[in-house]
Amino acid sequence: MRRRTRTLLGTFGILAFVIVYAPLAMALADSRISETHPAVQTVIYSILGIAWIFPLMPLIRWMDRPDN
Repeated sequence: MRRRTRTLLGTFGILAFVIVYAPLAMALADSRISETHPAVQTVIYSILGIAWIFPLMPLIRWMDRPDN
């Protein structure tokens, strides 16, 4: 598969993941995090803001792989 095609498919995959991940993170934040101390909220929001990267790293590496 050509790199350009992988990039297109990967972009749609990332978009689908973020469409699912963002509402889940917001629901978690709305239900549990709002009752905690502001310092704890900062840590949790930082973790949730970065956590989406780790499941997507294999997809991003696949998208960036050179053509054979």
